[in-house]
Amino acid sequence: MNHDNNEIDNTCTVLVQYKLYVEMADRISSRRLSANSFFLSINTALIAFTGYLSNIASNSYLPSSLATTSIAGIILCYMWYRLIRSYKDLNTAKFKVIHKIETMLPYNPYDAEWIEVGEGKDKTKYLPFTNIEMGVPRVFLVMHAIVLGSNIPWGAVFNCVKV
Repeated sequence: MNHDNNEIDNTCTVLVQYKLYVEMADRISSRRLSANSFFLSINTALIAFTGYLSNIASNSYLPSSLATTSIAGIILCYMWYRLIRSYKDLNTAKFKVIHKIETMLPYNPYDAEWIEVGEGKDKTKYLPFTNIEMGVPRVFLVMHAIVLGSNIPWGAVFNCVKV
């Protein structure tokens, strides 16, 4: 009888740890969403500000202001991209642990789900969110690079190179 109680206690402990760990994985996803919203808002504001600057009367500070804003945007996009990669790596590790814990439980819902979506190998069944998510900072980065490139005095640059 004592052996059965120990087994029940162990199963309960594993179940409690499993529930806690799944909730922690969900919290990471919530933080990831908040971070994406932050970077999306900042980049949208920078692009809007760039548009505003482009439409005001031209002055000698305008190209440098646009270039500075664009460089800030490029740096933010890179940081955003790296943060997404970091969250991806963290989520991957968390789900590996969840799968290990599931081996001690009678049913493995995350394992079953992963098998149903082809373990991420079949893009028609499942396209990881991260793949789509990483495209957004790339789009903004290209927009910032175009603004930066269009505000570099290329004639002066090429004249300096010829000398």
